[in-house]
Amino acid sequence: MNSLDTIHSAEQILRFIKTKKDGFWSRERERRPLRLFHAAARRVPAYKDFLRKHKINPSKIKTFKDFQFVPPVSKKNYLRKYPLEKLCWDGTLKKPLVWTSTSGSTGDPFYFPRGEQLDWEYSVMAEMFLRNSSYESGGPVLIMICFGMGIWIGGLITYQAFEMATRRANYRASIVTPGINKPEIMNVLTRLAPQYKETIIVAYPPFLKDILDEATAKGINFRKLNVRLFSAAEAYTEKFREHITKKAGVKNLYLDTLNIYGTADIGAMAWETPISILIRRLAMRNVKFFNDVFGRIDKTPTLAQYNPLFISFEAVEGEIILTGNNALPLVRYSIGDHGGAFNFADVKEMLERHGVKLEKEGEKVGVARVIYKLPFVYVYERSDFSVVLSGANIYPEEIREALQHDSLEKFVTTKFTLRIKSDRSYTEYLEINIELKPKVKTRDLKKLEQNARDLVVATLLRRNSEYHAIHSGKIKGVVPKIVFWPYEHPLHFSRGIKQKWVKK
Repeated sequence: MNSLDTIHSAEQILRFIKTKKDGFWSRERERRPLRLFHAAARRVPAYKDFLRKHKINPSKIKTFKDFQFVPPVSKKNYLRKYPLEKLCWDGTLKKPLVWTSTSGSTGDPFYFPRGEQLDWEYSVMAEMFLRNSSYESGGPVLIMICFGMGIWIGGLITYQAFEMATRRANYRASIVTPGINKPEIMNVLTRLAPQYKETIIVAYPPFLKDILDEATAKGINFRKLNVRLFSAAEAYTEKFREHITKKAGVKNLYLDTLNIYGTADIGAMAWETPISILIRRLAMRNVKFFNDVFGRIDKTPTLAQYNPLFISFEAVEGEIILTGNNALPLVRYSIGDHGGAFNFADVKEMLERHGVKLEKEGEKVGVARVIYKLPFVYVYERSDFSVVLSGANIYPEEIREALQHDSLEKFVTTKFTLRIKSDRSYTEYLEINIELKPKVKTRDLKKLEQNARDLVVATLLRRNSEYHAIHSGKIKGVVPKIVFWPYEHPLHFSRGIKQKWVKK
């Protein structure tokens, strides 16, 4: 781990999370980012140059208020402007690193290095989840990691985190990594999981649902497996949570489900806790409280808590800005998400304004013992030009390339809109709404649809490694639905309005 940080043991940090009050976390939320800023300004060549170009004198940044005047960095203005080694501590890659890849708003991959620290930080959260089981079986527990195990961060870092947590705590748990191989997942559920008192299924939300649906159809009895559900990469609604917990026979959805707010950029940044799930569900029942917390938006945000000893969040004009340490430190980094951040005391005050006592509500659902005073971050959509299907980022330029094929040219304008939708069984799929040219004459739209669909799939398989992985895993909804619209139809293609390539 980087010597910049005061190193606490996992046991100490878990104790802090259980016992420390809001004031402690609020102070750390301001102190740690300022400290990281000054270290990066001295030791990271790229950041030193970035500050110089923006006429920022680090010696004058003395308070957290000063810190908020430091210009944010992003992939566009920072990460893609400097050589990778210049972005890292002391300008070198000569250290033990693990590389993972993500795609930016253009679809071009960016490779992020990480050291052991991010895995270890994630392991603290993993240990919390292991210990909070409503089943209280004492183990043994089987952890099934069904994230893709390739260049992407989810599978490898999750394996490392649970492996660290179980060994450190001498926890009676085993790990199996079938990845997105469905036949292997079914074999594990049939042959291995029954040997354990609890089973934790780790997967992207849509793929998690696929697993549950297929296993149920095969006659697997989840109630005998004492299942818990652990996910990442995508937000989902409370109705979806209720659907998958019912399907899996989950005992307590507050204690036995968890969705991570994470990224290849800097790992598992924040995570759902029993109390964040409770607050989100309370907000869904009270419009005034929902608007007080999240503002007037038409989507249900992911609400998570985070550990200021590891990372800090700000919200600037509705944009999430984070500061966190890694092999490649990020200081006031604009990650491309919309949302907000607030302290525990702020949320509690909002609840009380609406006549809700958090402790009392916690007692009703059996989570009063795990009301952590950590701060919150909420995220309600990506602000970049992409959609996420089963953990795969899909970009307009990939679809545009497919629609520019000679066989489609005389029929379509190549204007389109991407949407992620769900059918009645909550299976997600990609819908591509395509504008036809004026006075198109074709007798067989179904044939045109099939051609467009084949070209889109072929292009994504060739250009998008994340899509290739979910396609190889035969995940439901992976083949897009094509919908043709008349020229300049007002729903998606109004005249004189800038084309929206993505609709949330």
